[in-house]
Amino acid sequence: MKGEIVAESAVRFIRDLDAPPKKIWAFLTQSAQLPEWYGEGSIEPREGGAVRLMGGHIRGVVTGWRPQKFLGCTWNVFQPGEDVSHWPISYLEFTFDGSRLTLIHRPIPQAMQNQTMMGWHTMLDLIEAGLRGEFPKRSDLFPKNAALYGVETQRVM
Repeated sequence: MKGEIVAESAVRFIRDLDAPPKKIWAFLTQSAQLPEWYGEGSIEPREGGAVRLMGGHIRGVVTGWRPQKFLGCTWNVFQPGEDVSHWPISYLEFTFDGSRLTLIHRPIPQAMQNQTMMGWHTMLDLIEAGLRGEFPKRSDLFPKNAALYGVETQRVM
């Protein structure tokens, strides 16, 4: 049986941030910098390191750790008490070009595409605000971004 090409969906964001790469890197990798996004958790600072965010709701493994250049990790969603996720593993990448940050998350199941875009848009808004010394609550940003992507706010609050 021959192999086949399988198309997968991904989301991509490119943001020019008004901060040096070192400061942006800190917001991406230190959970204390983005408590409204990462919640309780951490990213172990090395390839092969553990990713555990939002109290274990998000778990993965660091696949690329090049400070201020590239951060990659697997990304999987777990419900409380689960040891095995019912969601497929996905891959998250942050690439730096100076202060330009590119985020790519793949693959995204079709049923979750708008919610995923809304979530990453919100996370990037939190980073931009934090870099300015402002720290809004995630729930304050959700309604605007939910409307932008056509997501029902009851599903994300």
